[in-house]
Amino acid sequence: MSTLMVLFIILTIVMLSMLIWRTCSNYYKLPCPSWLAWMVEHDNPFNTVTRATTIVNHLDINVGMTVVDIGCGPGRITIPLAQRVGPSGTVVAMDIQAGMLDKVKEKARTAHMNNITFLQAGIGKGKLKPNHFDRALFVSVLGEIPNRQTALKEIFNALKPGGMLSITETIFDPHFKSRNSVLKLAMETGFKEKQFFGNRLAYTLNFEKPI
Repeated sequence: MSTLMVLFIILTIVMLSMLIWRTCSNYYKLPCPSWLAWMVEHDNPFNTVTRATTIVNHLDINVGMTVVDIGCGPGRITIPLAQRVGPSGTVVAMDIQAGMLDKVKEKARTAHMNNITFLQAGIGKGKLKPNHFDRALFVSVLGEIPNRQTALKEIFNALKPGGMLSITETIFDPHFKSRNSVLKLAMETGFKEKQFFGNRLAYTLNFEKPI
């Protein structure tokens, strides 16, 4: 089989998988299933805004901070976050799917990282400690949450005063949320807009919990 044919087959599988996921997402608030983790495990080569290093750089993280990666998936952002906070910091990898957390655990073991804890839960269920986190982030996750208002209230309470919530969205995500809808939701919860990076099709919005 020629290399061109192999590439064509791989591209066809990817496109069909994305189509199935996007179609299902029109009817249900579905997270990316763990069997499709390979689709969200690596940076999109066509989108610099949502690359892991870019997102982490926009978080203004210091060594020793406590961060929660909500809907962490296979850990594309979790591992760079853990590297940035260092051994004295902590990253909570939070996901509703055990299969996704298993993938993060394997990456952490391979990288010999001991500063990641794992929480299998959905946001909005009251599982996060109040006034505990310096940073919280959603990366292509917000649209998957049925009750977004409840979710953001839990994050608001879980952040320390002055803590930052970072929300990244891309049009490639079936659950894409526009900048205006994210702004409205976050500000109604009590957050203050802090920074915007990117454009209307791929962006990161950072919010601050008032001191």
